[in-house]
Amino acid sequence: MAAKKFKYEEFLPVYQQVLKDVVEGTYDDILEGVRVFDKEGNGTVMGAEIRHVLRTLGEKLTPNEISDVMDGQEDMNGSLNVETFCKYLIDGKKEEK
Repeated sequence: MAAKKFKYEEFLPVYQQVLKDVVEGTYDDILEGVRVFDKEGNGTVMGAEIRHVLRTLGEKLTPNEISDVMDGQEDMNGSLNVETFCKYLIDGKKEEK
């Protein structure tokens, strides 16, 4: 198989298009990911558990970023409503753009 080499000028527009086409997580994707932590199946997860995940897995968030994400989402028991939290995450992304 022959290999083709790209010049920077040829590569840059292709790369920029790839960056634009990256699909972000949908509401259903985020909902499915958060529901993994809903062990009792009652539509809530512990805020501390979500904080731990945000701090340690994947694209690790800083403490300030975690506080921004979690601010006002936990009830008095430290629980999050799964659906409300996921809607907040999606709506927050829309506002950032």
